[in-house]
Amino acid sequence: MPGELPRQRFVLDTSLFITEEIRRDDESLEDAVIRLLDLVATARLELNISCYVPPSIHDELATMLRERDVDDAVFSRLNTWVVRKSPDRYGVTIPANIVYNFIDEMSDRVDRGLRVSEKAIREVEQLDPEALAGGSNADDGREEYMTDADRILSDMRDKYRQALRQGVLDSREDFDLLVLARELDAGVVTEDRGIISWADEFGLRYVRGGQFPTLLEEYLRATGVADDD
Repeated sequence: MPGELPRQRFVLDTSLFITEEIRRDDESLEDAVIRLLDLVATARLELNISCYVPPSIHDELATMLRERDVDDAVFSRLNTWVVRKSPDRYGVTIPANIVYNFIDEMSDRVDRGLRVSEKAIREVEQLDPEALAGGSNADDGREEYMTDADRILSDMRDKYRQALRQGVLDSREDFDLLVLARELDAGVVTEDRGIISWADEFGLRYVRGGQFPTLLEEYLRATGVADDD
């Protein structure tokens, strides 16, 4: 019977709600989130599955949903069925090796970021400074020069961001998510590759956000709970 099932817990990331992977064909973000939260509610009542978010994640998610003008019904379901809980940052222990690996990785990423910056500077040095000189085409030359410089700067920003941030914990929200999951012995639900990578380091279960609605539907189907939607 569903009431006899052991409790399962999941900690949800903002990316779960925002990703297009949870949407059906021609389904809006709002409809997809409502459908997801209805699944969370049914799983809570029927399968003893609880979903949590740290307050920092909740605030981040609420801001993103408001920016997308979702209906108040979404917030009502979110506040009812997804539990807000602060992680026990003082009580949860983290192996020293995880901190060691994090420091080592960040040191390597800083070096990569420096190499990206150095390459961009050398590319700018190759631009023709005479394009800024006066003459009948001075304005055109300046505009062309600045376009090339802007292109290099834009490319440098993208590569610098990728070198320093992609695949790494880069916010307190990400860290709260992992600490809370460790505290609750819960699975992490996210589309963020950095969180997935560090969930492995923390020894945590994880589910890709786009697969989470299907996972809940399969649980409900396997236990005989009808889902005609």
